[in-house]
Amino acid sequence: MTGIREIGESVANTVLERVGRGMSRVQERKPLPYDLLESDDAYLVVFDAPGIQRSDVQVRFLDGQVQVRIDRFREFYEGFEMRFPGRGLSLDGEVTLPDDAAVNADGASATLADNGTLRIRIPKDDRATDVEVRDEEVESDDTDDADAP
Repeated sequence: MTGIREIGESVANTVLERVGRGMSRVQERKPLPYDLLESDDAYLVVFDAPGIQRSDVQVRFLDGQVQVRIDRFREFYEGFEMRFPGRGLSLDGEVTLPDDAAVNADGASATLADNGTLRIRIPKDDRATDVEVRDEEVESDDTDDADAP
């Protein structure tokens, strides 16, 4: 009877582990949730990523987008065995700023709170000015046939 119990537990452990790995892959494919806020002088992007450390986070600003990549690691707990690895380890998120956003990416800053809230502040560039868009002027070819040689 003990053999059947051990087989049942082994099957259950295998199923739990596979389901957990599947859940972690789903989490890794789903973009990180975020809020985009705006004030008179900056944009603020807020991501929630509990359990991350500062060394796990990469933040880039490229072509009007804030891009975040998180590669986190699972801690080892002495005396415990992993039964359900359901948290994704590689998480991504990106936020596109409004089309009319004029920002100073060099002045951007990122802070990570103890609870895993990542805040990225991108100051607006007050030196930016609107540029008037005009129709292209086409030069006309007004040659008179009478003047031709």
